Amino acid sequence: MTARSATQTQGAGTGSLGTAAIVGVMFFIFGFVTWLNGPLITFVKLAFTLDDVSAFMVPMVFYMSYFFLALPSAMILRRTGMKKGMTLGLFIMALGAIVFGQMATTRIFSGALSGLFIIGGGLAILQTAANPYVSILGPIESAAQRIAVMGIFNKLAGILAPVVIGTLVLHGVGALDVQVKAAANHAEREALLDAFAANIHTPYMIMAGLLALLGLVVLRSPLPDIRPEPSPRAQSGGDRGLLAFPHLWLGALCLFLYVGVEVMAGDAIGSYGHSFGLPLEETAFYTSFTLAAMLLGYLAGLVLIPRFISQERYLAISAVMGVVLVIGAYMTTGYISVACVAALGFANAMMWPAIFPLAIRDLGRFTETGSAILIMAICGGAILPQIFAHMKDYFDFQLVFLLIMVPAYCYIFFFGIWGSRVNQAEAAE
Repeated sequence: MTARSATQTQGAGTGSLGTAAIVGVMFFIFGFVTWLNGPLITFVKLAFTLDDVSAFMVPMVFYMSYFFLALPSAMILRRTGMKKGMTLGLFIMALGAIVFGQMATTRIFSGALSGLFIIGGGLAILQTAANPYVSILGPIESAAQRIAVMGIFNKLAGILAPVVIGTLVLHGVGALDVQVKAAANHAEREALLDAFAANIHTPYMIMAGLLALLGLVVLRSPLPDIRPEPSPRAQSGGDRGLLAFPHLWLGALCLFLYVGVEVMAGDAIGSYGHSFGLPLEETAFYTSFTLAAMLLGYLAGLVLIPRFISQERYLAISAVMGVVLVIGAYMTTGYISVACVAALGFANAMMWPAIFPLAIRDLGRFTETGSAILIMAICGGAILPQIFAHMKDYFDFQLVFLLIMVPAYCYIFFFGIWGSRVNQAEAAE
């Protein structure tokens, strides 16, 4: 990579402050919409009278949309360019918000899941564009620091999202659960659930309007179109294409596991806490605690990387921290155990900012497709929580949590120490 690892094809509007502000808003949107899934698990479980396995279809469907739509997103972005592609993604998300709000209000679960899938599809376009955009906006060595700045926007939104939905939709959910169970007949029970489900409609209609408005703002913005510069490694890939970059594939698996553990610590923390018998009124807000810890982790990473420590080494240290906290959660109970899970947010914070730029390093003309493959790996957020939901019905939920999380963090440690350097070793040879 050169000192400036990208070229701008639009001369106008290249002000770094304006560009950072626009991309920061994108990452705020990522955070707000993504971290709604935690409280939505609680919402659908009551509104649709579901068990945990069915309720965990919320993150399952949302994150699987990335797997199916990331590569099409890369093709779309090659045709539209980043600015128009981001606008399209925001419009698709607005449509998905309308579908989810309407279907959830009428308590049609399959329709609500369809809305979440559409939202995820719009996010797939945004993520496929925005993450490499930030990575190639400057030197790759400081990419983690730039993504950390964007992550602050993301996690502030993530802290806000559960509070907003918790206040507007889930307020008094514990008392409502008692009322529903004590309902004298089916009609009374359904009336209570219909009234509860209707609370979701207005917030999602407002969100749809704001997403569409933001799409228009982005379309008319001076956001520059940044393209990756050719790299010697990309030129030497020849007919092997992306197969010439093993660090990309190792990084994709790393992101798969990372997003899985991130969602386990963020979205599944409510179910984890409720398994101890903690009240629903509290567990609905636990996602915000994890996101607050992640925000602190981003601030720490912003200070330390790359000034005092490389992004590879910080990634390895974060993985070790994750293992220690998971073991702590297993060896304790109640609020202390939940606090250990929430603290995983700090350990997880700098993993995406480190893994993503390391995995797309030196891809050159393959950057867009490589980015799409990495975005596909976000489906780890669908798989690992669903395994947790299934297995905790048969085994101790703390043991299941341990057996899922520790191996994932061990692989992340491996990628930080060795896997991310594979291509550098081959290039030296």
